[in-house]
Amino acid sequence: MANTLTDMFRMKDIRKKILITFGLLIVTRIGTVIPVPGINTAAVLNYFRASSNSFTEYLNFFSGGAFSNFSIFMLGVMPYISTQIIIQLLMLVIPSLKKLARDPQGSKKIKMYTRYGTIVVCILQSLATTVYARSIPGALYIGTLPFTLIAIVSVTAGSMLLVWLGERITQYGIGNGISLLIFAGIVARIPSAIYTVIEEIAVGAMNPVALIVVIVMFFFVVALVVYEEQGQRKIPVQYAKRVVGRMMYGSQSTYIPFKINPSGVIPVIFASALLSFPLQIGYNSQVAWLRSVANFLDPQGAPYLIIYTLLIIGFAFFYTQVSLNPIEMAKNIRDNGGSIPGIRNEKMEEYLTKVLNRIVLPGSLFLAFIALIPTLIQMFFNFPANVAMLFGGTSLIILVGVDLDTMRQLDGLMKMHHHDGFVAVKKRKSKKF
Repeated sequence: MANTLTDMFRMKDIRKKILITFGLLIVTRIGTVIPVPGINTAAVLNYFRASSNSFTEYLNFFSGGAFSNFSIFMLGVMPYISTQIIIQLLMLVIPSLKKLARDPQGSKKIKMYTRYGTIVVCILQSLATTVYARSIPGALYIGTLPFTLIAIVSVTAGSMLLVWLGERITQYGIGNGISLLIFAGIVARIPSAIYTVIEEIAVGAMNPVALIVVIVMFFFVVALVVYEEQGQRKIPVQYAKRVVGRMMYGSQSTYIPFKINPSGVIPVIFASALLSFPLQIGYNSQVAWLRSVANFLDPQGAPYLIIYTLLIIGFAFFYTQVSLNPIEMAKNIRDNGGSIPGIRNEKMEEYLTKVLNRIVLPGSLFLAFIALIPTLIQMFFNFPANVAMLFGGTSLIILVGVDLDTMRQLDGLMKMHHHDGFVAVKKRKSKKF
């Protein structure tokens, strides 16, 4: 591992990508402590310390603590993810939109529509946060109307800046920039969670034995998540001899690797983003029915957990069908003179669909189970919300998933330079034993 890290920083292009990624992530962390103009940060922090609840902890979790600071990044990248969900759902309803997305020029238009939609979602959510700010005693330095206008502009600009930074990380850095922004926000919450644990043990509010049990469970669940993320079902494919120009290519055997969880952390992020939208709009709203919806979707309540579980399962199937379309895969295999042993060509789509469904169902159920762990920890061990969220659930899936994806990206870059990556080092170690 040490040699791999040393080799990685010796290569100029990889070192540049890593430094750009860390530099932009530091910029995003600085933005989480820059408050919205007109906010009395001392009054807001005192209010959140005195009345911390599952709603604020939930939003802090995805924004890396920016929500309780009422910073310009308080909405995080969730409005962008919510808009992506809406656009992808519209593609299923509107065939012309799906056709447009397949065209290289059309995909640019889809990205433009997504950005415009993100601005609309940001305006709605930032308006809701101004209502929330007005309910905090002594939170505003300026009048209500000027603060509302300033907050809408600054919070919307902050979220769009985060989206832009995420795209720059994807383009010039390592891995999926949006996922890394969420990852960095979760990691930034770890020091405050450790401080809370020490404080709770000091005053006798937390049992040290219970903490040890939860830590052991945490490492066990991490191992399960890693094992599940790396699990594959290999579909064998046989290609016959074919002539391309003047060259004849012999028959060859290969396989299609279907992951147990093909969509990775996407279903969890999508489900969380979709449920955070009504919470931000309805919490402390003056409209009675919006407030009722927000109360109904309390992150620690049974209705929220049931809907959250169903959304994870639904998005897992939806995203898998979008990213791994069995019809297109079967067509590509046939067009290249390939076949699946034991499966007739006209039954190839049906077979691939059946295999994918059998894989995705247990994978999505496992994701949903992991997502319920923080609530179980709070119920049985009486842990604070900010601590319980880091010991499982969405945070654990995102941390492990993004970490594995980033390591794969680095492995690919290392192998381009004819160096062994992290995976190769692990394989050599396992052979020694």
